Amino acid sequence: MLRVSPVLAVLLSANAVSAAIEPSETNTRSDKKLAEIATVSPSKQLSVDDFIEARENQSITQGRQAPSGNSRSQVTSVSQLSDVQPTDWAFQALQSLVERYGCIAGYPDGTYRGNSFMTRYEFAAGLNACLDQIVSLLDIEPLGDEDLITIRRLQEEFAAELAALRGRVDGLESRVAELEANQFSTTTQLQGEVVFGLADAWGGEEVGADNTQSVFQYRARLAFVSSFTGRDQLWTRLDAANAGPLVEIGGDAIQGATTYQTTDSGSSVGVGWLAYYFPIGDNVQVYLPAAFPLWQDFVPTVSPYFEGFTGASNAVSSWAESSPIYKMGLSNGGGIGVNVEITDELMLSGGYFGGDSFNPTEKNGLFNGDYSTLGQLTFTSGDFQVAATFHHGYFNNFRDEGDALFDTLVGTVRARNPFFDESTFTNSYGLQAAYQITDGIAVNAYGGFTHAQAAGQNAKAEIWYYGLGLAFPDLLLPGNLLGIMAGAEPYVGGYEGQDVGGIVSDTLSDDTAIHLETFYRFQLSDNISITPAVIWITAPDGDRDNEDVVYGVLRTTFTF
Repeated sequence: MLRVSPVLAVLLSANAVSAAIEPSETNTRSDKKLAEIATVSPSKQLSVDDFIEARENQSITQGRQAPSGNSRSQVTSVSQLSDVQPTDWAFQALQSLVERYGCIAGYPDGTYRGNSFMTRYEFAAGLNACLDQIVSLLDIEPLGDEDLITIRRLQEEFAAELAALRGRVDGLESRVAELEANQFSTTTQLQGEVVFGLADAWGGEEVGADNTQSVFQYRARLAFVSSFTGRDQLWTRLDAANAGPLVEIGGDAIQGATTYQTTDSGSSVGVGWLAYYFPIGDNVQVYLPAAFPLWQDFVPTVSPYFEGFTGASNAVSSWAESSPIYKMGLSNGGGIGVNVEITDELMLSGGYFGGDSFNPTEKNGLFNGDYSTLGQLTFTSGDFQVAATFHHGYFNNFRDEGDALFDTLVGTVRARNPFFDESTFTNSYGLQAAYQITDGIAVNAYGGFTHAQAAGQNAKAEIWYYGLGLAFPDLLLPGNLLGIMAGAEPYVGGYEGQDVGGIVSDTLSDDTAIHLETFYRFQLSDNISITPAVIWITAPDGDRDNEDVVYGVLRTTFTF
């Protein structure tokens, strides 16, 4: 005879089946985000598929919402539950439920949490799952009278809860059917981000910051995220904005531009990003961009909590997101990028971007115009991560197309265009590191150097940049984030060789312009955050004779 009475006795205890029930609520936010996923955070080395999963769960450019630690997974042996011991009073009953009837699930961390509290609805759902499993075994062995009486008593005791659950299921099935009948697409999801920004600048009389008025700006992004195999993703993003930089010198912005102030489209809607991700096997991921690629789209930037992928949920300024080496050589054209997982700890990344798809004339093609190459080796061990990066680029459209060595308005004017519109070759070297000190404190740092040479000339420039960041996730309340970043945006440390543009080269070097930034994100809900920030630039545009510039920003971000 099939003996189930001891099992059913355990079912009468709410604590004993708490891990068999899906929770009524789950955590909906984790700020290790794509700093832990797309950029491979110091706390985790991820597989190629994890990057696809991350992009699927982020909001446009916001970091990933990590899966809740409350989700359950089916276990096949009671020994898989680390907190269940043979001396526990319910051990034998749990062993039967797990190994014989398969109606108990554990937590992802391998625990059972038998002392957790639960509601009658949760108990009824667990009871129903186990009864269904037992009924499926009736063809193998019949139940005894005692067991039938126990089951009947349980069904009567929880009849109201089971009926309510059935009603909920029927209602959900009806809603799912309606959604499926009216869904936008079976392969595409719509994601969005809208930013409202109130900003002003003070000081900096020599660079015009003292004349800046308070502005209320916006940027809107809509992304269509399509998947055709479940492991690939096609991103089509539309952008519109009226948010340009606050302070400019001769039409060229100085440091401190925010992530949403890099482009003013005049509120016209245009393609802001078009790219396709797909894996090859289990250890290789390919990034295929057709418009406006960024290195941080696929390369680990080792900047947890600050990296926002030009979005508006983490760092406020473009510079504070991550090392400027990831903002070099970006183009209007396409290219290719690849991540290869060599081991669980070691990842190799490499890519090529080139050309100007909007101007396919001579010297603007994919292979005979501007180009940018990058290679990186990333090592992750526990809560520590370090990466070594090399970048090589060629820029030939300074005069006609407004090229810059560092895109997204990062660095001094000289650092972005060191040879006064002359075509330029660059070799850049970067070292980035991050460490998760505790759950509430993370630190990251980077240093980089770019050797630039004017094409066909003997003029050379040395460009330097470095930064140190401290992040305090979940400070005061879950989802909130305090970030502090200090360092130097790209500046020209010195010239050598021929005079540049008819000017004696030793008069052109920049003074070190220090960038200090502090922001605090109030996460009002899963979809709304408000972030006040202060950005302080000393020696703006690399001139110590210029008065310091202070930016004040109040950013509100809506995601959906």
